[in-house]
Amino acid sequence: MTRLIEILLYRLKPGTGGVFFDIMQNISVPLHVQNGIDVIWHGQSLHDPDAYGLIRGFADMTTLDAVQSAFYASTAWRSGPREAIIARIETATKIIIPMNADAVKGLREQGYHAFPTER
Repeated sequence: MTRLIEILLYRLKPGTGGVFFDIMQNISVPLHVQNGIDVIWHGQSLHDPDAYGLIRGFADMTTLDAVQSAFYASTAWRSGPREAIIARIETATKIIIPMNADAVKGLREQGYHAFPTER
């Protein structure tokens, strides 16, 4: 089964990647899940702790639009992690692509990723 995959790439303000990951992991991703949004993967890049990715899955564009509209208009988002997240983002890029179930499973199996403290 093919799903629509939304890939969001964030360039964060210098030095904010660790806090951003904590906010995403402990507040934003659970809020996404509570609102029916499938977070397939999120985390910091291996090359830079202030480069961040979020991958979400949706059945189709109609579902994506409806679920995101409701989520971003919600009090839980607006009075929750919204400001802390937005304050740390310098730039954001988004792409939406179709992806088969095996590829989605492979992404999901990577787990969430925090920047390594040692290399």
